[in-house]
Amino acid sequence: MRKLLFIVLVFFILFLAMPTNGVGKQLSTEADYQVIPDEAIRLRILANSDDEADQELKRMVRDNVNEQVTEWVQHITDIEEARKLIESRIDELEVIVEETIEKAGRDNEYNVEYGKNVTFPTKLYGSFLYPAGEYEAILITIGEGKGANWWCVLFPPLCFLDFFNGTSVAEADTVEDEMETPEEGEETEVKFFLFEWFGWS
Repeated sequence: MRKLLFIVLVFFILFLAMPTNGVGKQLSTEADYQVIPDEAIRLRILANSDDEADQELKRMVRDNVNEQVTEWVQHITDIEEARKLIESRIDELEVIVEETIEKAGRDNEYNVEYGKNVTFPTKLYGSFLYPAGEYEAILITIGEGKGANWWCVLFPPLCFLDFFNGTSVAEADTVEDEMETPEEGEETEVKFFLFEWFGWS
């Protein structure tokens, strides 16, 4: 009788341990979207390369440009007003980028443009998924623009979100797999507990 009870208990534990990927995963995915308004203005900065010095320069440009644009639009609620303001001040952003590069002791070429068809890749930031596509944005390219990019939403102001610490969707799948793997110690502990409970240790 005790052996039969043990077998039933083992099957019950295995049933509970089965992955629940189907509907639960779909609902989780839908809930994990951070809603960005259809009418939004983004900022995307492409580093020259993935070299640490190039990435640091990208972050310096990010901080200076984001600070300035945030100040410009902080009291604006109308997207058309924000567009006109940004379009009229692209020259000022170019000066900010140029001065930032010079202060860093670098001589990289750069390009600052604003349009509605700036390409963005699919990205997963924390638990929020942002689909690939063409979006309205200020695009700043430093040097060859072959390094990792950084982006945020300038209007409405969402740059306080931790976009730049994200990972690609492929990388996120790997991380998720690692997180779901049970630790060896825990599995061993359950095994010995069951044997102990039935007096088979």
